[in-house]
Amino acid sequence: MSKRRKLGIVFILIGIVFILCAVGLVIYNIWDDNRAQESVKSVLEELKLPEKTVEAEDKISDDPEVTIPDYLLDPNREMPTITVDGYKYIGKVTVPSIELELPVMDKWDYVRLRKAPCRYSGSVYLNNLIICAHNYASVFGRLKNLSAGDLVIFTDAEGNVFRYEVEQLETLSPSQVKDMKSGDWDLTLFTCTVGALKRVAVRCERI
Repeated sequence: MSKRRKLGIVFILIGIVFILCAVGLVIYNIWDDNRAQESVKSVLEELKLPEKTVEAEDKISDDPEVTIPDYLLDPNREMPTITVDGYKYIGKVTVPSIELELPVMDKWDYVRLRKAPCRYSGSVYLNNLIICAHNYASVFGRLKNLSAGDLVIFTDAEGNVFRYEVEQLETLSPSQVKDMKSGDWDLTLFTCTVGALKRVAVRCERI
């Protein structure tokens, strides 16, 4: 067998290996996305949030029958949590335009991110909450499809409802950690792009 033919066979075998690796990666990504979808679905079923109390400050009155939420009396308080399967959740985020409803953990690390979106920093009561999640199609993978004016809703563990409007989408590099927290945004949702080369940040204002 000639050298050229041997070399051709080697290249063919290498090509087959690359194709098999690519197919395996696609299969793994589909499996991982389905796993994440089942995880958040299971948590939502267990995350029994109470009925909402007061939606916004302008609904407060002198009526003694109206209960003033604790977060209005003390915005610096820690966000309350509900524990599900040993993990603490601060509430849920809902994005109607892309049909998302997801639980949000109280803090983030790479183990928690595989289960559900997590609080990256801030508080909903101080209007500086940042939520991060993987770019699974069933989680934050569709954030890139949002547009200015889209509604985002956060419901805390006490049932208080906070409504936001998407103002803009930003694309940041992984090294722009400070930029993720910069600006006077009431709510930020962010995730990685495919390959984790960039970060997509959805900036929202309270309404």
